[in-house]
Amino acid sequence: MTGDSGDSGGPLSAAADPAEIDLEATLRPHRLGEFIGQARVCEQLELVLQGARRRGAAPDHVLLSGPPGLGKTSLAMIVAAELGSAIRVTSGPALERAGDLAAMLSNLVVGDVLFIDEIHRIARPAEEMLYLAMEDFRVDVVVGKGPGATSIPLEIAPFTLVGATTRSGALTGPLRDRFGFTAHMEFYESADLEVVLRRSAGILGIDLRLDGAAEIASRSRGTPRVANRLLRRVRDYAEVRADGAVTLQVAKEGLAVYDVDDLGLDRLDRAVLTALVRTFGGGPVGVSTLAVAVGEESATVEEVCEPFLVRAGMLARTPRGRVATASAWRHLRLQVPPDAPGDPPPTLFDS
Repeated sequence: MTGDSGDSGGPLSAAADPAEIDLEATLRPHRLGEFIGQARVCEQLELVLQGARRRGAAPDHVLLSGPPGLGKTSLAMIVAAELGSAIRVTSGPALERAGDLAAMLSNLVVGDVLFIDEIHRIARPAEEMLYLAMEDFRVDVVVGKGPGATSIPLEIAPFTLVGATTRSGALTGPLRDRFGFTAHMEFYESADLEVVLRRSAGILGIDLRLDGAAEIASRSRGTPRVANRLLRRVRDYAEVRADGAVTLQVAKEGLAVYDVDDLGLDRLDRAVLTALVRTFGGGPVGVSTLAVAVGEESATVEEVCEPFLVRAGMLARTPRGRVATASAWRHLRLQVPPDAPGDPPPTLFDS
């Protein structure tokens, strides 16, 4: 449940950094009782798992949707742990051919959990094979080509598929309908993030004070992965430039070094807002044009910056393009023009 804090000045993304996967694994909860936040999802999932255990059957397939860094992978591993089963892990982009999926399915044993991350990116041939596997626990393997091709049915062991997606709208209807339980994970409140931070600090041996935890939580974009990454960066600052304790003042100074401001905006977020306001007069402007102005790929602006800026109430998506709201102008300490969109209702990011 950790994420990218922009250690080298890059965007404060919630995407996992491969170099820190081992460290992230040590911070993951291992049981539902250890999982912090997402109370409704955990309650529903617990009922699904307990019901299946009492019936002595594999649970329904589970789909977890929501932005990166909220704990979808952790919950998938918890499902396997609660069932006492093995978990096989793959991702949608890795399943390019139906044969890739067939090989994985044929190696499952009864009760195994198959976790497919970014399942919305699975190739169409593999997805169509997955339909039959999810419903009837069998796959049809095609041998040969052309008129002489034959289909051989292959029985597979009953299993539970846990799919994770950051774009549930990109899933096809037939695939979405085959999941028996679908959960959408929400951004975290600061109070829950403080609990996450205190737990992580205990595991990592960090002297985290209550006011320091509150400060880091308030700048973590509602995302545990980001909170844990910021905690590690502030720890570095505390150990090198202070006495090692993460206090309120140390947290503020450390986060300033890593260009994370009071609302959790990083360098790229502010560059996008600044270009939108100063270069394009607050918009509307297309995302590709905005990306060129800040020297980034369109996908980076759209998938990394936009979701947070929209939830923070600083950017609005309109049919004509992206528009800066009154909050964006005020955050950049600029006079709000009369035609700027008004502030949206308060969200968890409001201070």
